[in-house]
Amino acid sequence: MQYRKFGNTGLSVSRLCLGTMTFGLQTDEDVSRQILDKATDAGVNFIDTADVYPLGGSEEHAGRTEEIVGRWLKGRRDRFIVATKACGKVGPSPWDQGASRKHLLDAIDASLRRLGTDYVDLYQLHSDDRETPLDETLEALDTIVRSGKARYIGVSNYLAYRLARALGRADVLRTARFVSVQPRYNLLFRQIERELLPLAAEEQLAVIPYNPLAGGLLTGKYRHDAAPSEGRFTGSVGKAGSMYQDRYWHDREFATIDKLRGIVEAAGQPLITTSIAWVLANPTITSVLIGASRPDQLDASLAAAGFVLAPELKTQLDEATVEYRWGDAAR
Repeated sequence: MQYRKFGNTGLSVSRLCLGTMTFGLQTDEDVSRQILDKATDAGVNFIDTADVYPLGGSEEHAGRTEEIVGRWLKGRRDRFIVATKACGKVGPSPWDQGASRKHLLDAIDASLRRLGTDYVDLYQLHSDDRETPLDETLEALDTIVRSGKARYIGVSNYLAYRLARALGRADVLRTARFVSVQPRYNLLFRQIERELLPLAAEEQLAVIPYNPLAGGLLTGKYRHDAAPSEGRFTGSVGKAGSMYQDRYWHDREFATIDKLRGIVEAAGQPLITTSIAWVLANPTITSVLIGASRPDQLDASLAAAGFVLAPELKTQLDEATVEYRWGDAAR
């Protein structure tokens, strides 16, 4: 396993980060612990979760994943960099979501209780709450950092201009500054290369992308003419199944998969490992989130940490997917 400095901080993290959103619904606790064990045996020291997980669960399920991770962490907390997120709806009240001061101060305490720790290394906004003044959010996060409940703060699913504005306001207010961004990024979704990644490079932000396998489509196991029987494209993950289908289940994406399969097979490489290695090959990327619903699914993903992507292979992959830099307009 390789390790890299976490943006403009003194922290170092493994180049692969274990995502846990399957824990507690798709994956029971015993299997979740096996996945955690396998990842850490391979050198992964970075674990990412969220208060709304598991994926596809209802509000009643919210927090279950953090509880599983917390029980596993008992007695070894100091060996891991633990990240969680807040902003999604986790309760029946209208204030049980978003980035208001009330919710964030409540949410961090709830997450720490479930994780069985007195601090998290990275506390992230899961999404951009446009209903709450940015200054209010930044001041609440500053309170959390100054209280010692979080070492660093970051964002996920932010547009470049909103992140740039947040960084500017933090500088003006002299509050804690975001040190990382967690965007969606893979061979079938490259829009962030246009503005978000250049911003991250200029501001020295850590970039920890999720969805490197496009919800599993880049495993190559799905066929467009056959309904999926398992995984994130099914009803087993609730409304998330339709979300993933909207994102990736299209003629264009399947045609690209066929093209990519031909490229990697000619190079004698597996599609899964190569797809993750392609994300890691971007110099702005710090660590890539990988996930699984079974321990054996981690094998090809973990192999990407030590995989050196040949320049000619990277060029072929870049050229085969260049249209995905432009989003839906390219359809």
